Amino acid sequence: MSSNSIAFIGGGNMASALIGGLVRGGRAPQHILVVEPFEAQRDKLAQAFGLAPLAAADARLAAASTVVWAVKPQLFAEAAAPCAPYVGGALQLSVMAGIRSSAVQLASGSARVVRAMPNTPALIGQGIAGLHARDAVTAAERAEVEALFAPTGQSLWVAHEDDLDAVTALSGSGPAYVFYFIEAMVQAGAEMGLDTAQARRLAQATFAGAAALAQASPLTPAELRAQVTSKGGTTHAAITSLEAQDVKAAFVRALHAARDRAAELGRG
Repeated sequence: MSSNSIAFIGGGNMASALIGGLVRGGRAPQHILVVEPFEAQRDKLAQAFGLAPLAAADARLAAASTVVWAVKPQLFAEAAAPCAPYVGGALQLSVMAGIRSSAVQLASGSARVVRAMPNTPALIGQGIAGLHARDAVTAAERAEVEALFAPTGQSLWVAHEDDLDAVTALSGSGPAYVFYFIEAMVQAGAEMGLDTAQARRLAQATFAGAAALAQASPLTPAELRAQVTSKGGTTHAAITSLEAQDVKAAFVRALHAARDRAAELGRG
């Protein structure tokens, strides 16, 4: 481990996505340290990236210039205790939902804390991460964090840490909402006589194409929807049914519920 090494506390999906980007970008495996208590996951990281993950924290963590906290929020306190003697001089980057930067500072001994809220499309380089930095983080360190996330997709800085709760609700949890609607479309397609493979292909391609069109077009989502919704037509019948059942309002309430739960996690 050299002084420009990066250490991951936790080696699950999000850590793997970031590690994959580092390796593709030319970071040598010997400059990446992972603390991962589960043997099966350590074996996966070793096979995928040529790493030698640790089962428990030790003094090798002290060489890391950046420490990435990638454990489940409810396991943070347990994971941080054995790491604390070694990580106080590093930039702290948390990808844990809800855990406040003040808690990371207290547990690590470092005031240089960046919180990130990524999402699972990062696994294929199509993610987006909301980022917030405490005042002690330098411009150069912000740039390092942006570079770390670049292989996984986009990143977006927010000025207020509480805004990350909204980011969590919107994009952090967002892929699940998309999968939920794809599930419904596949079910409906099968009920209407298509086989499941056909319905799934149609639903997935429709979501991907509509999202790409929304990104490429200067029109708002409402304007794009209106272009497809001819009065008296098939789309109008579907939208009218959704509106009659208050689906949009229910969906908005669901995102508020996710935001509130993120805030609860932060309060411990």
